[in-house]
Amino acid sequence: MQSSFVIPPPPTVTVSVVGEAGLFPVRRVYCVGRNYADHAREMGHDPDRETPFFFQKAADTVTSDGRFPYPPGTKDVHHEIELVVALARGGRDIPVEQALDCVYGYAVGLDMTRRDLQAVAKKAGRPWEVAKSFDGSAPISPIVPAAKIGHPAKGAIWIDVNGERRQTGDLAQMIWKVAETISFLSGLFELAPGDLLFTGTPAGVTAVERGDRLHAHIDGVGELTVEVTG
Repeated sequence: MQSSFVIPPPPTVTVSVVGEAGLFPVRRVYCVGRNYADHAREMGHDPDRETPFFFQKAADTVTSDGRFPYPPGTKDVHHEIELVVALARGGRDIPVEQALDCVYGYAVGLDMTRRDLQAVAKKAGRPWEVAKSFDGSAPISPIVPAAKIGHPAKGAIWIDVNGERRQTGDLAQMIWKVAETISFLSGLFELAPGDLLFTGTPAGVTAVERGDRLHAHIDGVGELTVEVTG
């Protein structure tokens, strides 16, 4: 018997893949917090004392149209450039030495954050979703397969706003490397094909304004250009 729905089901969220006609379907979006030491310090934390922690964005926050509509309810939206890992396989309790076998590819992503709302949530001991998981908060570049570029562990990561360098760092500065992060996360959730993992951001996060042009780059992975619209 064919299934039916009482309302139309939402469309599958997808990301394009470099050199492929097929699309990557997005299941879940995980984000690891404060995974670069300098960024942890600029946010007032000691990176040497923290195990990785995670939050999620809804899958439909992922966008690839080059536009970031300035969100409501905030006056302080920050950019956070991140290496994004796309999984082709998953599982539970994945050993570190097998974690990279789960990776389909990599992309450049932005974890856009309503910083003022995050500060209020932190002060009140409340969840961060309202600050992190809002419409259009996860712009992403096309995914490049690991089969073509390998698994980048070092290389420049930076973002310019209106031609001015704001964030800059190196993938080698990640506190928890990609394989370690996948392994740790799989001890908390059963990972699956279609999952995206945002791996943290270097120091230099700052506010964006309507009309700004963001240009992000990660060596060997790609580039992402986003316009902040009103």
